[in-house]
Amino acid sequence: MTLPHTPASPAGADRTFQVDLRGLVDLLSHHLYSSPRVYLRELLQNAVDALTARHGLEPGAPADAFGIRLYADGSVVRVEDDGVGLTEADVHTFLATIGRSSKRAEQVAEQRADFIGQFGIGLLSCFLVADEIHVVSRSARTPDAPAVEWRGRGDGSYTVRTLPAAARPRPGTTVTLTPRADAGEWTRPVQVQALARHFGSLLRHPVTFDDGTGAAGAAVNPEPAPWARTYPTPGARSRALAAYGEDVFGFTPLDTIDLDLPAVGLKGIACVLPDAVPAGRRHGHRVHVKGMLLSEQAEEILPEWAFFVRCVLDAESLRPTASRESLYEDDTLAAVRDALAERLRAWIARTAASDPDLLGRFLQTHHLAVKSLAVHDDEILRMLLPWLPFETTDGHATLDEFARTHRTVLVTSSVEEFRQVAAIAAAAGLGVVNGGYTYDRELVHRLPEIRPEVSVADLDPGTLTAHLDPVDRETELAAAAYLALARDALAVFDCDVALRTFQPASAPALLLDSREARHERTRSQLAREQQGGIWGDILGHLRQEAPRAQLILNQLNPLVRTAVTIDEPELARTSAEALYGQAAMLSRRPLRPAESSLINRSFLDLLAHALRKDS
Repeated sequence: MTLPHTPASPAGADRTFQVDLRGLVDLLSHHLYSSPRVYLRELLQNAVDALTARHGLEPGAPADAFGIRLYADGSVVRVEDDGVGLTEADVHTFLATIGRSSKRAEQVAEQRADFIGQFGIGLLSCFLVADEIHVVSRSARTPDAPAVEWRGRGDGSYTVRTLPAAARPRPGTTVTLTPRADAGEWTRPVQVQALARHFGSLLRHPVTFDDGTGAAGAAVNPEPAPWARTYPTPGARSRALAAYGEDVFGFTPLDTIDLDLPAVGLKGIACVLPDAVPAGRRHGHRVHVKGMLLSEQAEEILPEWAFFVRCVLDAESLRPTASRESLYEDDTLAAVRDALAERLRAWIARTAASDPDLLGRFLQTHHLAVKSLAVHDDEILRMLLPWLPFETTDGHATLDEFARTHRTVLVTSSVEEFRQVAAIAAAAGLGVVNGGYTYDRELVHRLPEIRPEVSVADLDPGTLTAHLDPVDRETELAAAAYLALARDALAVFDCDVALRTFQPASAPALLLDSREARHERTRSQLAREQQGGIWGDILGHLRQEAPRAQLILNQLNPLVRTAVTIDEPELARTSAEALYGQAAMLSRRPLRPAESSLINRSFLDLLAHALRKDS
């Protein structure tokens, strides 16, 4: 609140900060709170903390002896509780002093962990929707104290007066707001009820809502959290948790995982997503603190690899930030994150041991998440690596299936390399796994740890060409002139040309050109262009014989057998360029501008030749 003006003080004397309340409310609304709707959460939170303190004074009272009542009829919003209440001195101390929380009073200091709010600024959020806050309270600590009324206004002024006992016969507090015209979106009865359910559905104290129509107050939180209820059978519990997950998140979980960390008073469930999500895309989780919804987007509660679940959690010992919309990163949160990660690992292990059908559905959907975990978790690696799907020359298969037919497993370093060689390698009987996807190459190389009888090696062009059959000498000599023209035509791409036989016969050519080879040729070209300069000296020192691409023509293919007999030099060059372009496109790697130009030119030249021949 804005303090009254004080006379000038002598030099060096202490002064008191002046607070512009309107500026502070603007700061809260634009930088601390995500939306004006939090005003109701703050009112509920203050009421819950007051009830907690009341139970501390009367520990023998039944859990439902004290409650919270909400009222909204379009003209006012009112929140009433049966909590500990305030005396006149408390009102001056806590309501009129920004930043001081009543939960810090000496008599409850040792119970701070029992309270949700600890920053003493929550009541200011009401100024986001109203210009005046009206509070009537009566203390349970001092039963003979009168009721007290406090009115705080958005201009920074406030008034306090005592009231007769009849104004508040029982201990507790009532907060009344008269909404501004521009706050109707957040203060309509239907919206107030929806917000109360949104924030308070898991609160442990009874909360009711009255819309002023005369109907009995509707329970905001009629049942305890679903994981806290009793069920006749385990199946009934599983179905109830799955139904709750569907209601909260909008999808039917593949399975639900109980989460229980007694050391921090955490309970909840993790819902396994039924559909795959991109790697690294982290879903937000619903986190409640002592029953009050804190955040719907709490990413920090789980490790990054756990993007296959969404959680609903209620915790006692996690610290909210000042906005109470996210969690404070501290040692407790780090320990909770590690413990929850262990619960997810245990679920995977338990599923692998007891429910192979569920495991199969899970891995089919979330194999990427499990792969990311297996890279760093030896137990998961040993347990699940043989069952994870990979793209192979035998189609999509698990490593366990693949290792049964291939004792030597070759793995590519990129997706494009796999696509270049897959058909030819499969026809040659080679077992090749696509190692170009995230985690795959590293995991395949660890297969011998699980299957010692299997060896794994990186695929290189020499391994594949060794399985391509050479043509006989007469055929090689007959094609020599064509091969020379082809090499000359493709020299601009540092590409050699060879004639072999391989399956499938429908493939006219195979282009072997790794990403590393292209990078090395680019480096060598740069070195040649920089001769004499400092970069030329550096790159020249690193220079080695640049690896060349290889265009392998298939003698079994009828088109190739016809091409090598062409006796027109220009037509022979054009056909070689066309074969190179077709093989480059089949490799599915990005085409360089010169290659795109070559493909267009060779197509038009062949078309022109065909038209001349027909005319």
